[in-house]
Amino acid sequence: MSKLIVLTDLHMTPEGVSIIGLDPLRRLEAAVAHINRRHPDAERVIVAGDLTHRGDAASYARVRGALARLAVPVSLMIGNHDDRTAFQAAFPEAARDEDGFVQEALTIGGYRLLLLDTVMDRGPAGALCPQRMAWLGRELDAAGDAPVAIVMHHPPHATGFAGMDAIALQNGEAFYAALEGRPNVRQIVAGHVHRTISGSHRGVPFCVFKSPVHQQPMDLDARDTSLSVDEPGAYGILLLGPHGVVVHTDDYELSQEPGTA
Repeated sequence: MSKLIVLTDLHMTPEGVSIIGLDPLRRLEAAVAHINRRHPDAERVIVAGDLTHRGDAASYARVRGALARLAVPVSLMIGNHDDRTAFQAAFPEAARDEDGFVQEALTIGGYRLLLLDTVMDRGPAGALCPQRMAWLGRELDAAGDAPVAIVMHHPPHATGFAGMDAIALQNGEAFYAALEGRPNVRQIVAGHVHRTISGSHRGVPFCVFKSPVHQQPMDLDARDTSLSVDEPGAYGILLLGPHGVVVHTDDYELSQEPGTA
């Protein structure tokens, strides 16, 4: 099996600025050290958006410095808390498609990985514009019969959190229509919600991972999407195999060195 690590919702801040008393840089540095120690065999780390909290240059510089310590290759994506221009200035080497969107297609372990840019010009919700929908269609065609996993910041379906569902992907129906007749789409991966969630939608398995920093309270009816709680940081682990995808999550701040039971 080929191993992927998924980090999402880093919410980096400038020096001296915390989020509900938490230090995003310390949390990210701990995640990087844990990944290097436990998963040096990973094929890639995918950072699925919201690299920063406010989209400022100082925060992007801190993200760049922390991620530079990773022992495996990294692919970067953006989320609604990111600023597209500032991101591209900080990471000019980051992949972009022919229309300038932060999207890329990778082949790892026989899987075609499609990393989608779901960021709108304004607001916290996501969408795939006609150009991005066309790119998705072309890449799905190019994948042929190869298994496909799609990574996106905004979930393309409801997760049960009322507030977060209101700012999910706004054209999720069109997204799923593009997947119809494509049974080789094996997994959809998202962030944005700051919870560990899994299930299936329209027959396609999905998973959502927590943040290294603050988490969404486990209150499904909450409408205020800024509500946050201090829970252990986490990242996701995908094992891509010939017959399917295995999904794990590691609450790395709780992780301890194993002993003998």
